[in-house]
Amino acid sequence: MEASKHRYLIALGSNRRAPQIGAPRAVLDAAVAELAEEGWEVEAVSSWVDSAPIGPSQRQYANGAVVISGDLDPTETLEHLQSIEEKFGRERRGQRWRARTLDLDIVLWSGGAWHSTTLSIPHPLFREREFVLRPAAEIAADWRDPVSGHTLRQLARRSFR
Repeated sequence: MEASKHRYLIALGSNRRAPQIGAPRAVLDAAVAELAEEGWEVEAVSSWVDSAPIGPSQRQYANGAVVISGDLDPTETLEHLQSIEEKFGRERRGQRWRARTLDLDIVLWSGGAWHSTTLSIPHPLFREREFVLRPAAEIAADWRDPVSGHTLRQLARRSFR
């Protein structure tokens, strides 16, 4: 019998070159390839968009979204995504919102809402971030936010006209 599949909407971001990979957009391409290589089924990938940094970083970001599916629950998925970030040179110590080679955030999952001490799904700030909502709506327009009940298409239209 096959293990249950979970679907996740993941936001990707990069604003630093990665050795042997290249500029931020190349990092995002490589991250999607890494997800597939590590056993995730990559169902959809958005186009990449450029966005201004939040916080102290001065470097512009490349952002996008991907829908993946696999057997891991949200906590295991978070751990796996963080291990991929580390492979790409991500460091978690120091200042929040600093420049980073790769950021992978769980935005939504097929099970609705999830809250633990280390993870909140839906991502608490995704409705306020155009660089998350626009790519997400591009590839998962009908996915509903379990909190508001609105689709990603509706959220993107209402928030960023």
